[in-house]
This record gives sequence, C-alpha cells and structure tokens, in this order.
Amino acid sequence: MTAVDSFGRLDDDDYPAYTMGRAAEMLGTTQSFLRAIGEARLITPLRSAGGHRRYSRCQLRIAARARELVDHGIPIEAACRIIALEDQLEEAQRVNAEHRRAGQASEAPAA
Repeated sequence: MTAVDSFGRLDDDDYPAYTMGRAAEMLGTTQSFLRAIGEARLITPLRSAGGHRRYSRCQLRIAARARELVDHGIPIEAACRIIALEDQLEEAQRVNAEHRRAGQASEAPAA
C-alpha cells in the first residue's frame, strides 16, 4: 500500500481505524459495552490479522447513539432494536422522497 492509498483512507467513514480500547475511550464507555452491541448485531467490527476488533467512524457514531439510549435507562437489546428501526425509517423516507420526485417529474408537462 502506498502513502497515497493510506492518506485516502483518512476520509473513509467505513475504514476500521480504531481499536476496541481506543473506541471505548472515545465513546466514554467500556469494551464490554462494545462487545454487547456487537453480540446484539448492531455493529460488526472488522478483525485485524491478529483477530483484534477494529471500528470505523460510522460504527462509532452508531455505538454513540446506543450509548445515549442506554444512558437514558433503555436496555442494550432494546436500544439496538430502536436504532435498527430508526435506520429502517430513514431509508423508507429516502425511498418515498425518491418516488415522489420521480412521480412529479413524470407528471410535468412537456415543453
């Protein structure tokens, strides 16, 4: 891998750049919390060649949302389900907006 390739990954939200310890530190949580949301299949960290968990910035944002819900007294499993449903709702809203735009474009009178 070249330096240019490595530099390009700095902006990649999906690049697994953070170790479990660093991720837990950044989130102000424990490594066991990260393992628990992994076991609940909210996030699936990639593994290094040595088998260590690695997290991306995108995964850290999801974990931070789970931490926020848990801090409000919601059990981990329920927090993971809420986040999954929020994601599904966001995707459905995006698809509906696309369909509306496509429908409006097809109804527009030809000039």
